[in-house]
Amino acid sequence: MFPLWVNVLIFVGTFLFMEGFAWFVHKYVMHGFMWSWHKSHHAPYEGIFEKNDLFGLLFGVPAAVGLMIGLEHASLRFLAWVGAGITAYGIFYVLFHDVIVHQRIKTGFRAKNRYLRRLIRAHKVHHKCSEKVGGEAFGFLYAPRKYEATAYKPKAPVRSGSRNDG
Repeated sequence: MFPLWVNVLIFVGTFLFMEGFAWFVHKYVMHGFMWSWHKSHHAPYEGIFEKNDLFGLLFGVPAAVGLMIGLEHASLRFLAWVGAGITAYGIFYVLFHDVIVHQRIKTGFRAKNRYLRRLIRAHKVHHKCSEKVGGEAFGFLYAPRKYEATAYKPKAPVRSGSRNDG
């Protein structure tokens, strides 16, 4: 069993790791071999859910397993902190991505914060490409400064069938 500060470090480290993991999965899995699920998110849809939402259930499994094992076995308590870090990232993702950017839950929120506006701009740039390849800005809670309103210059369009991993 670790002291509290180590557990908090595990939680924060897991949360931060999840942004890199989510970027990788978004770029190489969702826009790769799992495009059949993710393409629903790049197309207009009606209703509450889209096929892409299955990823949330999939990513919830390691969080739930970590929490259950870590809370059941004192010697593996750190796994509860890992599960909590994954869960916290998932909550932030839903709030940012589904509520603030896509407004799947109508709140009337308008970003005034420069950081949030940059994230929203990067995500909207990502959605300008509705194809499997050719997109950019694959992160969720981090967007490079190039997506500041005054700095962004879009890439040249990618022709169908070409590969651009930019």
